[in-house]
Amino acid sequence: MRAERKYFIYDVFTEDRLAGNPLAVVTDSKGLNTAAMQAIAREFNLSETAFVMAPANPTHRARVRIFTPDYEMPFAGHPTVGTAIALVEAAGDGLAGIFVLEENIGLVRCAVTRLGKSLFAEFDLPKLPEQLPLSADVDAVAAALGLMPHEVGFENHKVSVWSAGVPYVAVPVADTKVAARIRFDNAAWMAFSPRKSESAVASAYVYCRETLGHDNAFHARMIVPGSPSYEDPATGSAAAAFAGQVMHFDKPTDGASRYWIEQGIEMGRPSRIRLELEVAGGNLASARIGGHAVKVAEGVLLA
Repeated sequence: MRAERKYFIYDVFTEDRLAGNPLAVVTDSKGLNTAAMQAIAREFNLSETAFVMAPANPTHRARVRIFTPDYEMPFAGHPTVGTAIALVEAAGDGLAGIFVLEENIGLVRCAVTRLGKSLFAEFDLPKLPEQLPLSADVDAVAAALGLMPHEVGFENHKVSVWSAGVPYVAVPVADTKVAARIRFDNAAWMAFSPRKSESAVASAYVYCRETLGHDNAFHARMIVPGSPSYEDPATGSAAAAFAGQVMHFDKPTDGASRYWIEQGIEMGRPSRIRLELEVAGGNLASARIGGHAVKVAEGVLLA
């Protein structure tokens, strides 16, 4: 008998439809195996598709598996935010508040509230960022982005690699004009960027302190290497890794610090990601990623 599964499409890290990062959420994934979920994610052909199923622990809200069109991810930010909001809206009973999602990386604690004109979800990082080695020098990194070496770096910020579950090469650049001029050389990037698997290379997270939005702290672009490479309009896992970059170079004082990151502007899909850091004794004690999400479509999957 053919299954009929409800799905929703959300734009995440935005309050405006047709902006931010689109996400497919399949809310009834019972009976789907890994191959079937991968095939469905390939059919949607969005950067990620989230599949919701019953949790292993009944006190948790749901088990969530996240797939790109090509592989499963241990963790991703915009699927976590979008799925949390989709679950609250689908329940239709105002069940916001705090709950736990089970993801491949581990338990992810989420909080959903109404902020402004739409729901806002945030989650605690299940894994704090760690720095990874990078053998390439600034000349190689700049060349892979189509930039000059003197355009890479600002203040004390230098190129480094961080991961909070998914690794990124964080590349500081002078300003938004330099960020807009990036011309990504896939072969050059693949030659030096750390690999998270045989088929997946750490992506480029390019940022500067100059912003277009007056209340934003950083402007960012995220480019995924591959054949072809592509740009992502809003990347929560990159913002999670970026927490390590901020701690390392800006050294925020003890207590809470909050940063809004703008992304996707060059693509015509503007987004805003909120990064919160809790610092104790000069060390990062915890961090959270948050953002809005709005539903743009829904339907029934006949698979």
